[in-house]
Amino acid sequence: MARREKQEGHATVDSALEILGKSGGGKGLARLLPFMGPAFIASVAYIDPGNFATNIQGGAQFGYTLLWVIVASNLMAMLVQILSAKLGIATGQNLAELCRDHFPRPVVLTMWAVMEIVAIATDLAEFIGAAVGFTLLLGIPLWVSGILSALATFLILGLERYGFRPLEAVITALVGIVSLSYLVETLLDKPAWSVLLYHAVVPQFSGTQSILLATGIVGATIMPHAIYLHSALTQGRIVVKEPGLQKRLFHFEIIDVLVAMGIASVINMAMLIMAASTFFKHGLTGVGTLQTAYHTLQPLLGRASGVIFAVSLLASGLSSSAVGTMAGQIVMQGFLRRKIKVWIRRLVTIAPSMAVILIGLDPTRTLVLSQVVLSFGLPFALVPLIVFTRRKSVMGTLVNTPFVTALACMVAALILTLNIYLVYQVFAAG
Repeated sequence: MARREKQEGHATVDSALEILGKSGGGKGLARLLPFMGPAFIASVAYIDPGNFATNIQGGAQFGYTLLWVIVASNLMAMLVQILSAKLGIATGQNLAELCRDHFPRPVVLTMWAVMEIVAIATDLAEFIGAAVGFTLLLGIPLWVSGILSALATFLILGLERYGFRPLEAVITALVGIVSLSYLVETLLDKPAWSVLLYHAVVPQFSGTQSILLATGIVGATIMPHAIYLHSALTQGRIVVKEPGLQKRLFHFEIIDVLVAMGIASVINMAMLIMAASTFFKHGLTGVGTLQTAYHTLQPLLGRASGVIFAVSLLASGLSSSAVGTMAGQIVMQGFLRRKIKVWIRRLVTIAPSMAVILIGLDPTRTLVLSQVVLSFGLPFALVPLIVFTRRKSVMGTLVNTPFVTALACMVAALILTLNIYLVYQVFAAG
């Protein structure tokens, strides 16, 4: 397996070096392909079942009003993921490894423990989302769907032994399924495009509850594990040391992020648009769960719409669950220089999710609470990312400009403040 991955890596480096300036390279799409992939895997975190829940609630309760929140939050996410990708390219290390090398041992152990808790919370949302998708499609009990979700994720993760390309292809295909599903949903909805465009760019709220829900959308956007994962995906994929080549490679990775995160942004917008143009339009502002959304869609838009929704939820849950497990492996290896077998990690993270299913807790409520846990993990990813990317001794020629650092600090401060507010509101209400 290692030999195959090494050969594949050399082939990618050779073709990339051609394109980066050694001897021309291809044109158009062929020129971009060797660099595409890492951001698509990382972007899965931005279209996980947790996003389904918040976006559907936002659209059902307030129509298109909060569409601008999705646009703004995804623009912030693009900046964060670009910094993460740049970190891997510049240093040849991922964020967890840099934390291990630069921070005191007690801090490193604390960060690792927090990120392991985050990994479990992440998998809770994603695993339950996939299980709900199976249940909606097949009409089987949720616990049986949980077993199917576990098996399907094992199969996806098993592709990693054949190198990163097959795994990237499957993850990208699943993202494509979600994208296609919501494209069809949007066309079936027949939204008011002029009104939609207005709300995408004009900030506004509709009462205190809309502010809280907007906070939930933004607060749940940046995922800690996606930050750690992206730096790992770029650290050894295409290795170049020459400053000029590093800069050109980084420019290609920016395109990768913009395309992948752009698609994720459109998908999130489509979720809210679907809820607004169906539920809100028909006065069904109380739609707040995934199951209710599925069953309510069918009489409004026909059975096909419900099936498409369930398929998109299933694809989202499976892809994000696999990516979450990958991130967990990277975090442990980076912080502790240790790695456990992927099936053991999968079983450990699945256990709490299966417990939630067997106990009979509400899946959508569980998704919301899992986002609260993720909020606690955000400072342990955002802060070190900004600290390292602003250091010339770490980043070399790819160090942040003062403007980028200032912008990243503002984005981090806003996200962390909104997450603190979200946690406060959840506990105050509960």
